[in-house]
Amino acid sequence: EYRHVVESMRSWTRRRTPSTVDEIWTLQHLPVYTRGISCREKPRQMKKRIALIDSDRGGQITYHGPGQLVFYPLLDLRRLGLGVRDFVTLIEEAVIDFLCEHEIPGNVKEGAPGVYVSGAKVAAIGIRVQKGCTYHGFSVNVDMDLTPFGSIDPCGYADLRITQLKDVGISGGIDQVWRQLIERLTKRLCYKDVRYSAIRNANLGTPSIHL
Repeated sequence: EYRHVVESMRSWTRRRTPSTVDEIWTLQHLPVYTRGISCREKPRQMKKRIALIDSDRGGQITYHGPGQLVFYPLLDLRRLGLGVRDFVTLIEEAVIDFLCEHEIPGNVKEGAPGVYVSGAKVAAIGIRVQKGCTYHGFSVNVDMDLTPFGSIDPCGYADLRITQLKDVGISGGIDQVWRQLIERLTKRLCYKDVRYSAIRNANLGTPSIHL
């Protein structure tokens, strides 16, 4: 459930110290629309009701739901020597690395953070930085119902096409995709010691990655 996870991230970030080990939480959300700080858009009418939640992340409106992998990197950018723009670029490069491994060309768009395949968005980014530390993160569409995206202008862009890994020819399941993406991301972050911790419950549905 989106609200619970966001509050957990905020609380965790407030408590962290300069020596706190970074973590990356990965999960699938229940169906929800979320809006960034500056966004006021509302979904157009849909047949089934999906909650709309205002978030403290950057970016515009997007949709989360089952079959989409969400990554929440809780990182100390100062310790990593990264600026905010560097961090966004690093995320994009990690996803593009993953796509290249499957012989799928991914690219970025100026002024529209995320990763695209043949002009359609497959990964979205929306982060928050507080005192040099990040929370929120990015999502990758794996094998999900894309219909709810039709009721919004995804990331603030009218007529932006949305795609998913299944539709571009990557058939690996959630667990396989998750592992490969984490490997690409942690490699880009130059982590030497990666420890995996699976936490499965109704609130946080994970696994989460402790780094």
